[in-house]
Amino acid sequence: MTSQDWRALDRDLRDALGLEVAPIAITFETAPPSGVPAFDASMPAATEDGRTGRVPAGCVFWMHSTSRTFSTLPADHGNCSVGMMTHGLATMDEVAGNADVAALLESGWVTMEQVPQIPVVSQKPAAITYGPLADTSRDPDVVMIRVTGRQLMVLSDAFPGMRIEGKPQCHIVAVAKEQGEMAASVGCQLSRVRTGMPNSEMTCAVPAARLPELIERLAVTSRADQAVAAYASADARRFRG
Repeated sequence: MTSQDWRALDRDLRDALGLEVAPIAITFETAPPSGVPAFDASMPAATEDGRTGRVPAGCVFWMHSTSRTFSTLPADHGNCSVGMMTHGLATMDEVAGNADVAALLESGWVTMEQVPQIPVVSQKPAAITYGPLADTSRDPDVVMIRVTGRQLMVLSDAFPGMRIEGKPQCHIVAVAKEQGEMAASVGCQLSRVRTGMPNSEMTCAVPAARLPELIERLAVTSRADQAVAAYASADARRFRG
């Protein structure tokens, strides 16, 4: 059962922003969901520190879930210690000795002083479901969208003071779920390499319960932008010869 018409909200969100990539629904589960197929990629051999998973990092599931719905278990996320931590699947103490954490610290990409400030999901989920927002059969926790610079401009106008975050990119999911705030990320190099996300794209995580509010605000912002665009276009005619 759902409390919203997510298919209609998906349509309205796409129309309001001109999205080219389908918004996805992310749901943190207390038990593996029945009737939802499990993500079925094989796991490669583990590294020396024991890491493996069905994808290089949890953010890769975002890319697969624009076209199909699937569930994942904690072990499926196990190759990326950062994503395990932000999604509540492991604590920093549990991943601190892993080689990927060591590499990030040694490079200066992140410091141990910064780690405690990274938002994380507070309760460990038994599973996480991903899929197109239009196809969700339950109320998700987070709606994730991939946006261009212009689309982020429109979102920022609709929500003045919206959080614009940096690395790691995946922590905006925790911000949306735990703090009920909409947060965008400029991305991070770790995620961009693993997902292959275009350099022109950024991400935005929306608390699913606030999506109707966002769409209402986008309608107001869109009218203002259309008026300003019409003015700027007319004014620019003086410079065309």
